[in-house]
Amino acid sequence: MANPTIAIVGRPNVGKSTIFNRIAGERISIVEDTPGVTRDRIYATGEWLGREFSIIDTGGIDLGDEPFMDQIKHQAEIAIEEADVIVFVSSAKEGITDADELVARILYKSNKPVILAINKVDNPEMRTDIYEFYGLGLGEPYPISGSHGLGIGDVLDVAVKHFSTEQEEEDDSVIKFSLIGRPNVGKSSLINAILGEDRVIVSDIEGTTRDAIDTHFVSESGQEFTMIDTAGMRKRGKVYETTEKYSVMRAMRAIERSDVVLMVLNADEGIREQDKRIAGYAHEEGRGIIIVVNKWDLVEKETNTMRDFEEEIRDEFQYLDYAPIIFVSAKTKQRLNKLPELIEEVSMNQNMRIPSAILNDVIMDAVAINPTPTDKGKRLKIFYGTQVAVKPPTFVIFVNEEELMHFSYARFLENQIRTAFTFEGTPIRIIPRRRK
Repeated sequence: MANPTIAIVGRPNVGKSTIFNRIAGERISIVEDTPGVTRDRIYATGEWLGREFSIIDTGGIDLGDEPFMDQIKHQAEIAIEEADVIVFVSSAKEGITDADELVARILYKSNKPVILAINKVDNPEMRTDIYEFYGLGLGEPYPISGSHGLGIGDVLDVAVKHFSTEQEEEDDSVIKFSLIGRPNVGKSSLINAILGEDRVIVSDIEGTTRDAIDTHFVSESGQEFTMIDTAGMRKRGKVYETTEKYSVMRAMRAIERSDVVLMVLNADEGIREQDKRIAGYAHEEGRGIIIVVNKWDLVEKETNTMRDFEEEIRDEFQYLDYAPIIFVSAKTKQRLNKLPELIEEVSMNQNMRIPSAILNDVIMDAVAINPTPTDKGKRLKIFYGTQVAVKPPTFVIFVNEEELMHFSYARFLENQIRTAFTFEGTPIRIIPRRRK
């Protein structure tokens, strides 16, 4: 189930990014700060009053040569499309401007909850400056100070009240997957080819989010799948198709709802920076990952063409060394019949549980092969390990001192566990914990 989303909108220079950083920082409990896209700081995940949520900084969405007012308008529209709750930020120092009134008119028609936050109220004497903002017609204005962190908790208190309390009914036997990747890598063609490859389509159902159509189908083996169609998302106006950061944001929302992610690359164009950013988010979210190289029919083949391309992928995506790679063609349907079986296999690995006794045999053998490291004369001692979660498989290793478990040794243990068990396609998390 995707987290509810808060979008921060407003004209430039009202402090949107400062507020975003406050909400996505130490003031609240961070669940995930999106490695791979943090340079852009447009998307983060946090928690408030026990509710997890995603947050979007629309000011971080670059709209190129768009005129000033058009940029503001488009960013507000993006917020309306994506958000469950909108935080509209204005500034007490400048008062209501024409740009504020433009955004207010757009949001007023959105039928989404809008929280009016008046920034730069840095001292109590300035609170009287906020009353004019009732004139925007968006209800009570909340005085805040992004630079000092004042009043932001009040805004989040109101936002959480607007989150839906309904829980999505999920059938664990149905595997949910999505195709992610840059525009024009062939996601739509792959979707159409997968559904047309002797599949029994059960139903086309409207997605549980506003921006996707979920397609339910059954493979020849009888496994049920739900495909989350990110490629079919069509927004109003060319801005949505040309804004790279926005396409990353859409992929993130699909990843949140998926069990397995198909990272689609264009064989004819090679690997781009955006590919690595999107894949990095799927990895950090702990989703099963399959790297799908599409348009393989367009590549001129030599003796080692596939091997060389695979080596390039492994070099560029070193953190995805566990992900299987499959070379396909939506046009010729080459190897497409293998995809459902591969998705099912990765999903099984995501849900695999290892008995503690067998796991500890593997850990002890690993320690015998490569003794635990020492630091300042103190040696890491591993007492035992146990699996505490699936999706992804997560192991707690009880030790004498957590600080002695160096990243490189944790990686060694991960490799030994992968050698002993089949965890292809899924990340593994190892958590050292001091034995009490």
